[in-house]
Amino acid sequence: MSRAGLNLKYLRKLRGWTQEEFANKLNIKRSLIGAYEEERADPRLEVLEIVADMFKLSLDELLLQDVSTSGSSGNNYLAKRRQQKMMSADRNLIHFVPVKAAAGYLSSYADSEFIDELNTFTLPMLSGGNYRAFEIIGDSMLPTPSGSIIVGEKVESLDDVKNNLAYIVVSRNEGIVYKRIVKSNRAKNKVSLVSDNPSYQPYQVNTEDIVELWLAQVVIGKVTQQQRWDVNTLANLVNNLQDQVSTLKKKMN
Repeated sequence: MSRAGLNLKYLRKLRGWTQEEFANKLNIKRSLIGAYEEERADPRLEVLEIVADMFKLSLDELLLQDVSTSGSSGNNYLAKRRQQKMMSADRNLIHFVPVKAAAGYLSSYADSEFIDELNTFTLPMLSGGNYRAFEIIGDSMLPTPSGSIIVGEKVESLDDVKNNLAYIVVSRNEGIVYKRIVKSNRAKNKVSLVSDNPSYQPYQVNTEDIVELWLAQVVIGKVTQQQRWDVNTLANLVNNLQDQVSTLKKKMN
């Protein structure tokens, strides 16, 4: 008897998707997902092929095995993914957090099962560190364009943060943002987050709200999205940044 319907239900819930979200990813009607999961209908081959590719499973595993079953054999889905991760550990895999996964990341950044489900890639110029990639949206860090991927190296403590360098800051109240950090000797319980785009004013966050920091190491973006500046724009940018630095220095002294 085919296990496909029950396996689809398990895999969908593992990713935290609704039936509607899963149906959209498979380009089918939501009602079909319900029919598959309740075993009122068998998934079509083309649907199973998409799911198999999505979860790195074979068609035999989807059809004949219970991928949710745990045991010492290590044949269940999560055990298989962990084994793949361990085998690839020396390749310095970088987990990628797209914008659509940002909300889930805020609640599950310490959940190894959630992290294991993120897509991964490698970069030959990075090695020997703990790296993660985040998609950024918005123009607050121009000339880094919206839609860029920021690859950051994990910073374990706020004490290791260096002023004016760019970081991915993960905090309970602000979510995931890409900013430059300025620490103050007067207010050690707060840091200022500064945008490269002078149109955005710096703002402060409580250090106790920060749950992760990633020092920006690589920016990945499409060539067609690169922002171009003329001389007058660059001059205004420098002047505005100088004004912001002066204001921050006054606050820190």
